[in-house]
Amino acid sequence: MLRALSLKDFVIVDRLDLEFGAGFTVLTGETGAGKSILIDALSLALGERGESGLVRQGCEKAEISAEFSVANLPELQCWLAANELAGEDNACLMRRVVYADGRSRAFINGITATMQQLREAGDFLVDIYSQHAHHSLLKTAAQHALLDDFGGFSALAAEVATAFKYWRELRERREEMERNATKYAEELAVLRDDTRELQQLGVSVEEWESLQHDHTRLAHAASLIAGGEECRELLAEGEISAARQLYAAQHKLQELSEYDPALREAMASLDAATIQLEEAERFLKKYLSRAELDPERLNEIESRIQAIHAAARKHRTRPEELPALLAKGLLRMAELEGTGDNGALAREEKAAHETYRAHAKKLSAGRAEAAQSLGAKVTAEMQRLALSGGSFAVVLQAHEETAHGLESVEFQITGHAGTAPRPLAKVASGGELSRISLAIRVVTAQQGATPTMIFDEVDVGIGGGVAEVVGQLLKSLGATRQVLVITHLPQVAALGQCHLRVSKSSESGNTLSHIETLDKKQRTEEIARMLGGMKITETTRRHAAEMLGKI
Repeated sequence: MLRALSLKDFVIVDRLDLEFGAGFTVLTGETGAGKSILIDALSLALGERGESGLVRQGCEKAEISAEFSVANLPELQCWLAANELAGEDNACLMRRVVYADGRSRAFINGITATMQQLREAGDFLVDIYSQHAHHSLLKTAAQHALLDDFGGFSALAAEVATAFKYWRELRERREEMERNATKYAEELAVLRDDTRELQQLGVSVEEWESLQHDHTRLAHAASLIAGGEECRELLAEGEISAARQLYAAQHKLQELSEYDPALREAMASLDAATIQLEEAERFLKKYLSRAELDPERLNEIESRIQAIHAAARKHRTRPEELPALLAKGLLRMAELEGTGDNGALAREEKAAHETYRAHAKKLSAGRAEAAQSLGAKVTAEMQRLALSGGSFAVVLQAHEETAHGLESVEFQITGHAGTAPRPLAKVASGGELSRISLAIRVVTAQQGATPTMIFDEVDVGIGGGVAEVVGQLLKSLGATRQVLVITHLPQVAALGQCHLRVSKSSESGNTLSHIETLDKKQRTEEIARMLGGMKITETTRRHAAEMLGKI
């Protein structure tokens, strides 16, 4: 349920803070006062696209915050937790900031969110119906979706679409394999030769690195041995070796330190240097004891390197990439060998088709039952909306297999008793379409779980006694949902449990929109204005009071 809505520098609103309660709330105001601003702002908070023109003139940014109670929405709570967007106290705060340069930012419970996440969360929270939504009912896709939502088959419909896609992918693969059988056989023959050769070569990345290291060492073995011996001579074996020089320096410092103990620090450093020198000499001695010239091993390594280089040139790659090339070739071989068994793929395709058919038939059976129920309920509402004798039907017609199932869905109406049903798009006038759309929305809303419903002037083209019936329908929805209605009909406005009025004023040369909650006296004046226009008489006020139940 929507608890509160806050706007700042949005279109012609400088600052607005509204609180909402449960039940049926109406929003009225003169034409051009900005009644739809509230809907536009809420839509932005729920992830609709924004633009720079939404920022009040002269301002840097517009801010919209909508707070919802989610205590009775466990699915949304799970979604928020899964997306690490959960809030506190069973609340969900949706916030949107739109900048004058067109940029925007989104937040859920104070955490940065994407537009997609705003929309996904919004789907749990609010359904918005505008007068333009009437025309969406004329589209086949919308009629499919509405019937499935009404029957509770949206998840099954999604399974049908997924199964259809998988089946078609398998069919396309089989057909492609059949068309390219010769090409695939030739590719497979080449791959078999190439992979056999690479498998026989049997090189690995680790071996290639080891070969390079060993080749460098063996190729320079003589230099390594000679250089090592020379280093030993310089360090310890020669008459002017580093070891002798260090010993002489140590001996001299030993004598001098008797005159100045401060020199002992230099002696300690020479002691450490002596230890390091001895360790280096021992290492060289051990290294040279193992070092030897091995021309045979060097020849073996060079032959191996030449074979690897030859294979790399043939396959136009680098030596270290040969193992990956082999793995890729083996994988492609497995794929191509599978193409040779069209029977296995055909069986997989058949199983996928049977799965699709099973889901689609289950969906068809559910749709048939839901179509009867939806038709009967909407027909009953039509009688209350001055469409006496008219009827509504959801016609299912079998057609070829598609992602939507095994049938098309078409809404048809009969305007009067005894006339043949025709598609909704071909027979409904503007006023009739408004009433039929409202009847459909009322019926389908009773099946849904969205806690907040907003109707934006869906009563256009309706008047007289029908308007009161429309108001009663909307009020009945308010018994179980939070319903917010923007209306120009006094008969609808008089039935609201809460009444908000939009007004417009000019301040310091700027046009600003305001929204206020009306008390009983203010409601009487507003209903009177809606009844009588700018000039309100006492008769009009009495009529307004009577409509509000004040006799």
